[in-house]
Amino acid sequence: MRNSQFLADTIVAQATPPGLGAVALLRLSGPRATEIAGLLTRRDPAEWTDRTSTLCALSRPEPGGEVLDQALVTVFRAPASYTGEDIVEISTHGGRETPASVTEACVELGARRALPGEFTQRAYLNGKLDLTQAEAVAGLVAAKSAKSRAVALHQLEKGLADRVAMLRERLVGLSALLVQHIDFPEEDDAPVALGAIVAQGREMVQEVERLLATAPAGELLQDGAMAVLAGRPNSGKSSLFNGLLGLERAIVTEEAGTTRDAVEAAVAIDGFPFRLVDTAGLRDDAERIERLGIEVARRYLEGADVVLYCREAGASADTEAERAFLASVGAPVVQLRTKWDLAGDGESAEAGEIAVSVRSGEGMTALKDALRELVFRGAVENRDEVPVVTTRRQARCLGAARAETEAFCAALDNGVPPEVASAHLKSAESALEDVLGVVAADDVLERVFKDFCIGK
Repeated sequence: MRNSQFLADTIVAQATPPGLGAVALLRLSGPRATEIAGLLTRRDPAEWTDRTSTLCALSRPEPGGEVLDQALVTVFRAPASYTGEDIVEISTHGGRETPASVTEACVELGARRALPGEFTQRAYLNGKLDLTQAEAVAGLVAAKSAKSRAVALHQLEKGLADRVAMLRERLVGLSALLVQHIDFPEEDDAPVALGAIVAQGREMVQEVERLLATAPAGELLQDGAMAVLAGRPNSGKSSLFNGLLGLERAIVTEEAGTTRDAVEAAVAIDGFPFRLVDTAGLRDDAERIERLGIEVARRYLEGADVVLYCREAGASADTEAERAFLASVGAPVVQLRTKWDLAGDGESAEAGEIAVSVRSGEGMTALKDALRELVFRGAVENRDEVPVVTTRRQARCLGAARAETEAFCAALDNGVPPEVASAHLKSAESALEDVLGVVAADDVLERVFKDFCIGK
């Protein structure tokens, strides 16, 4: 859809979830937003003060049409609005019927039902947001934990955009130095030697790599890191699962093998999002149904971001089978000595193990610290120094910028003429512009906005 045609429509959507509730919020945006609101309220929109709510009766558009609701109407005139267009927000009574009937009346008056994310997409197209900020809006709405919210908010405040813009300016400056070298190759006092230009290029590569290093943690902040509890039957996995979750979700008994299938739940640990998975105990002599549960456990272990391996207090030392299992796990492993409140006198955890007791709380803080460091590696705490890359699209563009900058440096090192090598710098600059969405193709915009909720 061409942007001019796209922006010519006036759109409407309910911005709050449909269903039972005290209030529902409807949004109109576009060139006819205030006109449609005026027809709906039978008032002159010119009389309304910007950003001030006015109590209005809403009626069907036909002469003598029935009154639909008494609602608060607020106008945000362009360009000082979220989308950069005229916006009208209508706060109706909640439920399903009232907001649905008001939305339908807006459609009858010429509005089009908004697509998912169309309000934010218009904000991007009208220059109110760059593409990283638009992605941050989606991240803020979908945030699963305090840290996810903090990262999204920092990105919405242009934390990542400002860093990428700075890197782009450095690339432009590097291109300017290269042009000077090309224009004055024979000067004894050339502005900058080729070696110095290459050195600056390699510094750029390192800066981009620092950003890219945050991408794995950034993606997990959006989706939640999968933490899989594994170990022999009756090793305290389910008790630990319940303890971290803060409620009784998994069955806990003294009988070994009671967990037959994986039990999954989302939880925030110290503000970081995790997907906890309690799995069947691993043993060779399990009966048929339990063996099926063990196979499910192994599939979860293959996709784990971190594994909590449980061995209860008083249990025999790890076996060769356990050592082989731990060596086969691709994810980082936190080894735990569980049920530590039952430990015998003189018993001690082995090197590298964390002794934990759900009952007494001992070791739980150390466990949470280990999870945070292994999975997220301080990405959030250091976000002012190194903003967090939160989407695969951002990482892909930054990866292209790094590759092109590396290719530029390698070309100059290998004697490629500077005017030829400069093409890599231009490509790197374009890749950084793609992060910000300076010029974004329709298919890119479709991917960015397709998962937004309607009304945002």
